Amino acid sequence: MNDPGSGTDRGDARGKTIRLLGTNASNCQEPRVLVEHQKPLILVHDAISDPYTLRFSMHQHRIVALLASSVCALIPACAPEPTATPALPLRTWHESESGVLRNQTQLTFPAQFVKAGEAYFSPDGSKIVFQAIEQPSRGGTPEDFYAMFVADLTTGPGAPSLSNIRRISPAGSANTCGWFDASHPGRVIFGSTIVPPSKTEAPGFQRGTGRYRWQFPPEMRIVALDLDTAPSADGSPGHPTILAGDGTAYAAECSTTSDGRWLLYCTLASGQGDIVVKDLLSGSVTSLVTAPGYDGGPFFSNDGTTLCYRSDRHGDSLLQIHVCEVVRDASGAITGTRHERQLTANEHVNWAPYWSPDDAVLLYASSEIGHDNYEIFAVDAGESGDGAAAARTRVTQAAGADVLPVFDPSGTRMMWTSQRGEGRSSQLWIAELVVPYRPSISGSLP
Repeated sequence: MNDPGSGTDRGDARGKTIRLLGTNASNCQEPRVLVEHQKPLILVHDAISDPYTLRFSMHQHRIVALLASSVCALIPACAPEPTATPALPLRTWHESESGVLRNQTQLTFPAQFVKAGEAYFSPDGSKIVFQAIEQPSRGGTPEDFYAMFVADLTTGPGAPSLSNIRRISPAGSANTCGWFDASHPGRVIFGSTIVPPSKTEAPGFQRGTGRYRWQFPPEMRIVALDLDTAPSADGSPGHPTILAGDGTAYAAECSTTSDGRWLLYCTLASGQGDIVVKDLLSGSVTSLVTAPGYDGGPFFSNDGTTLCYRSDRHGDSLLQIHVCEVVRDASGAITGTRHERQLTANEHVNWAPYWSPDDAVLLYASSEIGHDNYEIFAVDAGESGDGAAAARTRVTQAAGADVLPVFDPSGTRMMWTSQRGEGRSSQLWIAELVVPYRPSISGSLP
């Protein structure tokens, strides 16, 4: 699970200078977009990246500057304008996103979490599951690995908010990719090492090399936990039940069919990222996507007939969004896949696809605007072809990373991980979608 990508011809900062505002966080200004001929060139960004920004090595890409977390980078300096030419207008992300999103609201905050993200809704939309690193007690050091949390979500009246936030993963373990089991109310599925991983190198941005290190611990297995289980001595719920993985090869990135029978996940058992499915009734495991390269981040469509996922099978350190049909036998058992289609075909990192409730649209994150400013796009999931003509729409337009988008069960809200807030740490946000919402102009961006 990594994220490289190449530059973009829309707002590419290559060959331009970056001006810095000292080292005082008070110098940070409200996120702005520099607009030229109604197209954003570049966004104010925080140069400090984290796992949600980059999940593949950055070996093909130069890092323009490495800043302390309190330093803000301004928009690239533009060529001097003639004296008589008026200044280019500046727009806030509220204005830039107004045609797609409204009532953008932050759900988690740096006061409680060093960083938080990759959140998913419960089937009824009343809860979320997410991964985060808590702020340590005064004088302490933040944990190296993500813990898993659940929280109650209130969406009205008033601004959305979280309550009853509680940690559900074992102490010291590394965790990722939570999911609610629709067939078992109160049951959460996620990737966990259960115990501290044997390799202690923490995931994160490597300042000496300019690369991001993502962790694939072989101890990572897919587990299930009943939220009603009595707490253990360390305050977390009881010991989780192992659903997949034997502790010798990474297994994570899990989700299920709406009936809870089929567990979909990524495994490194073959030495590369393959997508497999496990029948939780019989225990049988079937390989679904085994093409060369890393295929991962899979989700069933809501009707169970199609998969979405991302792939770097071309070996170019880029990622593209794919979909394929699920093949079942006469009994309804999943036996394979067919008719794979590539929905994106570009020189960027496209990842974290997620279905709309009607399976017509996929949200995903992309480096199309730049590697220091991942943004969320939507693509028509029903279009055929090689991806070049698939209708897509840009959803977010804020500084820093906007990634890991999900629809709520009603399709009226989007939740995602963003760095647009104070301090520019990765935190959870939610917003209402302006409806009807569909990608509109083929191959173009708003």
